[in-house]
Amino acid sequence: MSRHLEVREVLRRITASARRLLGAEYAALGVPDDHGGFAQFVVDGVTDEQWKAIGPLPRQHGVLAEMFHESGPVRLDDVRDAPAFGGWPDAHPELGAFLGMPIVDPDHAEDEPAALGVIYLANKHGGGGFTDHDEELLRILAAHAALALSNARLYERSRELTLAGERARIAHDLHDAVSQKLFSLRLTAKAAAKLVDRDPARAREELAEVARLAAEAADELRAVVVELRPAALEEDGLSATLASQVQVLDRAHAADIAYAADRVRALPQAQEAAMLRVAQEALHNALRHSGARRVTVTLAGTPARGAVLRISDNGRGFDPESVRRAGRHLGLASMRDRAAAVGGRLTLDSAPGKGTVVEMEVPGA
Repeated sequence: MSRHLEVREVLRRITASARRLLGAEYAALGVPDDHGGFAQFVVDGVTDEQWKAIGPLPRQHGVLAEMFHESGPVRLDDVRDAPAFGGWPDAHPELGAFLGMPIVDPDHAEDEPAALGVIYLANKHGGGGFTDHDEELLRILAAHAALALSNARLYERSRELTLAGERARIAHDLHDAVSQKLFSLRLTAKAAAKLVDRDPARAREELAEVARLAAEAADELRAVVVELRPAALEEDGLSATLASQVQVLDRAHAADIAYAADRVRALPQAQEAAMLRVAQEALHNALRHSGARRVTVTLAGTPARGAVLRISDNGRGFDPESVRRAGRHLGLASMRDRAAAVGGRLTLDSAPGKGTVVEMEVPGA
């Protein structure tokens, strides 16, 4: 659980681990929102078809809601006999034996709810009810889950701040680059208009400059749109998405940017998303900081059904240790975190005057 940084993946791991560890037929984990519902609700033991048939995400009611006000476990021989039981949709599986455990944040403030979420287990395999031993196992799991979930939330908040900073950077780039070109374009167009009758030859020159400035502004805008627009990974896949982004960046920047792919298989969605973000971060560094004239992006499959992403440039390079000591991380920490979160590995090779190579490898499915 602890090596995953995406909240949804942490919740899924907790739920699957609880069901497997205690031998339950069904498991669920609910994270409350502030409106009487669930911000997240993850199930295990229920097929996608069953889940769709059950209907909308459940509200906080009945036994589900009561558990958020408990400081310890609730164990029932049959959940249907509980005073708070409120029934379930027709497509919902029949539940009997029940064990619920709040995931308690040990560091919560007094004015905040203690429960980060609640684990629900139902229907012990082999019949019968859950035992004292089951309860103790779930208590231990919930304690580990609280730490993993808290870490994942902190990571996502940090990432949100990073994204906010990135959007501010893009807005700054938009103002500096595109706005200045549009201002120059407007002045040049005015000058051309005044010269049309008096000096047609000079007017044609000014109009040619208008066309050049307009093309540059369009390229800058395309680059900004690419950075703001979520990549269509689900529709196009990692290789096609990378190829599209490299193509646009190649048009927008003076550096020569090339992309090549070899024996690339489809990867788990989380791995593809992490690889794309690492590629974007490495390309940003190469194009904004390195002074590189050539940047190469390659994506290759591995015999073990994984993939290796490599971004190399011929820029000025840097001393990674000096950068770390100076507190200028260039996104290196976030790139390593993204790789580790999907079971991958990230390496960086750079030195002053030697360019930079960023390489990320993931194991695949």
